[in-house]
Amino acid sequence: MKKIKEVSEISGVSIRTLRYYDQIGLLQPSCITEAGYRLYDETALEKLQQILFWKELELPLADIKKIMETPNYDRKQALLTQKALLEHKRNRLNGIIELIDDVMEGVNTMNFEAFNDEDVNKILDHSLALQSEASLDAIVQKFGSVEAFREFVGENLKDEKTGAQLIQLYGSKDKAVEASLHATGNQETLQNQQQENDAIYRQFAQAMETGNPALASNAVEKLAENYKAMFRLDNARYLLLEVANDYLSHSPVAEATDQQYGAGIAQFIAQAIRQYYGV
Repeated sequence: MKKIKEVSEISGVSIRTLRYYDQIGLLQPSCITEAGYRLYDETALEKLQQILFWKELELPLADIKKIMETPNYDRKQALLTQKALLEHKRNRLNGIIELIDDVMEGVNTMNFEAFNDEDVNKILDHSLALQSEASLDAIVQKFGSVEAFREFVGENLKDEKTGAQLIQLYGSKDKAVEASLHATGNQETLQNQQQENDAIYRQFAQAMETGNPALASNAVEKLAENYKAMFRLDNARYLLLEVANDYLSHSPVAEATDQQYGAGIAQFIAQAIRQYYGV
């Protein structure tokens, strides 16, 4: 049995608050001595711990009391619920922290600055210089000429919606242009990145099969790192959330992913990404 002062010291809850919990019937002492000392046993301390977990979820005391007084209240199930909700809260905070990092680095996704002709020509010149002869022949076959291809891509890059998406992805117009200009076109590097992606998706499949959320969360972390390397991103959050939205819309890409890695995997990956970022 512990006195109220000892309970306060080990829990971080003030004596005044513990007395208030007693007053409203949320947490009553196990017994009160003849001298008037409130004493708490292990059961009471476990209940206090439960209360503190619920408080972390910002529930009003009245609601916590109501939950814990329900006849079928299951402590183990409550802990599982609290864990899931607190993980969601943590992931959401992680996403907010990443956004703050973006802002601290000067990223401003609230404004849109259009890609001008100079930007577009830089990107196109570099991209075309990396194409193989076979790729250039394919471009000509599809668009009629290289100039027609340049015009098509240029109009898309200068489209406000496309530009806004690129700025969301890279943080600024300058970073988007810089990423394009630093693309190497190295087939060996690309192949390694694609193999890494395949291994990550197989990890997602294993997580879905075994019902292992920690394995799925780890796969999201790996996917973010691989995407950052593939697309020269500082932060892969926006791109991964776009992938999740695409998968949830049952797009052809989602169907192809299901065919390659197992039925339902696209939706599973989408949910894992959204949970990781607290969406």
